[in-house]
Amino acid sequence: MGTVKNLNKWANAHTYYPLDLLRIFLGVFLFIKGVEFITNYEEMAEIARPFQDLPGGMIILHYIAPAHFVGGVLIVVGLLTRWASIAQLPILVGAILTNFFGTMNTANLTLAILMFAACVFFIVYGSGKHSVDYYLKMQQ
Repeated sequence: MGTVKNLNKWANAHTYYPLDLLRIFLGVFLFIKGVEFITNYEEMAEIARPFQDLPGGMIILHYIAPAHFVGGVLIVVGLLTRWASIAQLPILVGAILTNFFGTMNTANLTLAILMFAACVFFIVYGSGKHSVDYYLKMQQ
């Protein structure tokens, strides 16, 4: 717990608006991808086809869209940013692996790697000073 407090203190001392904009962009992107997956089930099933033979293949399909949808909203407002980013990691690893097991699409691969890196960054950095987490912490 002390490590998380130290990371929060460092993040709040070194917070900048571009990092907040990056967090908001990441959340909006994930939210839009979640909505896209919900509205276009056929495309989502096609993307997840390389993983259909794995145990729990249907669970994967039912995890991706809600995790992007809810996680995106949480990341945008800065509430539970670390947990929401951790929930995105398995999906993004799957997106990266899909390019190697399925058809290679370099644009999707690059986008998945960038989003993975952003999520890892916000797991370490946290939500920053301009977030609901910081506001709630100051209300205590």
